[in-house]
Amino acid sequence: MKSDVLLGGFGRFGNNLSARWSVIEAGEKLAIMKNMIRLWLLVSLALASLAIAQQSFEPPKPGSSKYGRDDQRGAANILTAAKVLEATKLIKTGKVYQLGRVLEEGMPLVAHRHFTVIMHVPSPPAGKNRVSSNEEALISEIGQVGTQLDGLGHVGVGDIFYNGNNRHDFQTGNGLTKLGIENAGVFITRGLLLDLAILKGVGHLEKGYEITAADLKQALQREKLEIRPGDAVLIHTGWGSLWEVDNDLYDSGEPGLGIGAADFLVEQQISLVGADTWATEVVPNPDPNLSFPVHQILLTQNGIYNLEIVDTSELARDGVYEFEFILTPLRLKGFTGSPANPIAVR
Repeated sequence: MKSDVLLGGFGRFGNNLSARWSVIEAGEKLAIMKNMIRLWLLVSLALASLAIAQQSFEPPKPGSSKYGRDDQRGAANILTAAKVLEATKLIKTGKVYQLGRVLEEGMPLVAHRHFTVIMHVPSPPAGKNRVSSNEEALISEIGQVGTQLDGLGHVGVGDIFYNGNNRHDFQTGNGLTKLGIENAGVFITRGLLLDLAILKGVGHLEKGYEITAADLKQALQREKLEIRPGDAVLIHTGWGSLWEVDNDLYDSGEPGLGIGAADFLVEQQISLVGADTWATEVVPNPDPNLSFPVHQILLTQNGIYNLEIVDTSELARDGVYEFEFILTPLRLKGFTGSPANPIAVR
């Protein structure tokens, strides 16, 4: 079609529209204009949300960590001697809570992971004292089953991981040469439990419930607490009550942190976040085009550790919301994570 014919067509369309507009009543014009404004606002909000989401997942640039170009510890750097001493002052009764699940065959597992124990054939008794023993072999993904601490080499944005490290530079067939869990060190810090289940008045939040920043703030207000830099924040959703009760439902999804809640925790400069769920974040994500974005915000962009499948039930039952938190990950060289048995001391 030639340009002059096209322009002429548009001109006739414009004249026709103008003629029709002139005969529309004033009230109808006002209604049309209001609808157009509403549509404009909806489009603007959608575009703004898209821009925020895209901004949230920008990969970190090389050497972008505030802890230094070569840093491999991330937010664990905040855990100073002063923070340890602050945590010890929280011990009032000496009661210890084990927060790790028992590792065993039959526990819930993400589809591609496995956990198999094989007992060795016992050797015959030896010596006059007839000493005997048992040993076992384990066939498993040791760092990503049961209660587990995600290391900074676990999740990236494309090929880019924490502190701008490219996977092609540190990933090998025998483990990671950077960002392995052995770099994390020991966590001794102030711990907080935010009980979202009791806040919402339910036994457990529903699958797919997105915990918001407002939810976290309300839980803190209810518990009369505030988050301080270096804290370990644990989330009780009640989802852990399904552990080895309804494994299929437990594995099928979960309530958890949304992007806004993750951004809020980043602003508080925490060292670690954990939950009684297998991913800590909401699954499935409300945006079907996103896959585990909270992992990227925490681990990749900010070096904040992610502790999954925490048994928060006893803390929640006793109403213990502030405590000393202790976690010593296994020093597995080049591993993406570590099995964990964190403890809370009241």
